[in-house]
Amino acid sequence: MGKRSTVLLTKRVVDAARPDRDRYHIWDSELPGFGLRVAPSGVKTFIIKYRTDGGGRSATQRIMSIGHFGPITVEQARRAAKTKLGCVAAGQDPAEDLQIKRRDMTISDLIDLYEKQGCFVRHGRRQGEPMKPKTKTETVARLRNHVMPLLAQRKSRSLNPGDIEGLVADVASGKTAREVRNRNGRRIVLRGGVGMAGKVARDLSVVFSFAIRHEIVTTNPVTHAIFRKIDNRRMRFLTVEELASLGAALDELEMGKCNPKGINIIRLLALTGCRRSEIAGLEWSEVNLAKGLIELEDSKTGPSTRPLGGAAIDLLKSIPKEGSKFVFPAERGEGHFTQTPVVWCKAVAKAQISGATLHTLRHTVGSIATCLGESLALTGAIPGHARLSSTEGVLLQNLM
Repeated sequence: MGKRSTVLLTKRVVDAARPDRDRYHIWDSELPGFGLRVAPSGVKTFIIKYRTDGGGRSATQRIMSIGHFGPITVEQARRAAKTKLGCVAAGQDPAEDLQIKRRDMTISDLIDLYEKQGCFVRHGRRQGEPMKPKTKTETVARLRNHVMPLLAQRKSRSLNPGDIEGLVADVASGKTAREVRNRNGRRIVLRGGVGMAGKVARDLSVVFSFAIRHEIVTTNPVTHAIFRKIDNRRMRFLTVEELASLGAALDELEMGKCNPKGINIIRLLALTGCRRSEIAGLEWSEVNLAKGLIELEDSKTGPSTRPLGGAAIDLLKSIPKEGSKFVFPAERGEGHFTQTPVVWCKAVAKAQISGATLHTLRHTVGSIATCLGESLALTGAIPGHARLSSTEGVLLQNLM
């Protein structure tokens, strides 16, 4: 059962609660039945505990989740707990009422619930760690843009592996591809395709795992679906000839009216192997030219240091500072430059390169480093892989 304690639950107490080998509870000394559950993964969940049928030792004991600490505060959880415990005193069973409601939950409702309660923590290898805002935004966007149009009103309990296979096939064929406008009125092109289909399937599998933990469904239909062949693509790398063509195309665009920020971002991507968001959002405080390093305060894998070659150092030295913390500030307003994909499309069209994306540059850098005899550890350090297995996977694809 793990350790048990009673204390007045405050933000300081919840912040100080550390995960243990076993799950444990901290019960509130002011409101009986209100508590905090701390999982071995570090996830902290506010709960209430009560007995049905008017109480008594023979009555059924229930434990009901209020919400995770982070999305809701201690005081918000305390207010919700008082309300639900008040319902219990009036003879109701809020946990049973919730389960009845959840059993009829649609996919649309399930995604809404996941966004509120489950999407703020990582799953898999880094389970329990906070999900980065950008990752959460992209995950929810994929679910809403590709799953909702096809399955929004389906009952979550009714989905079977065949439905998942149909979803993946539809996304892969481009059935959900379209143009939309975001909250700022900006046009966004939603693309389907094989790669997107694989990501959507993984996202939906995590949603169903969340639903199982919350007793909304009993099985995960994604785990039994057969669609892996549709996501079995050869990883794309640029050849030496293609890199030369891309360089010439960028030089040609630079002499025209193409935005130099997008051009230099593409050049740095090709020289460093960094992710697009890392270079586009690069800040001057993260550039250490004296040591020849980019020292990222935050990346997909946390703080990360990347080595810079001579060409990358010279390029960064040539970029004028515009009074912004960003190396590539936005043309208007705050933030950083975001139109690199537009420049990339012009560059690959001019260079007559097909089937390549900006992320292809990242794969290419790691591949070239290894072909030149660099160690696997250094090859992984250049693009900032957190695990050597990530680097090995890229290289094996290149050797196939």
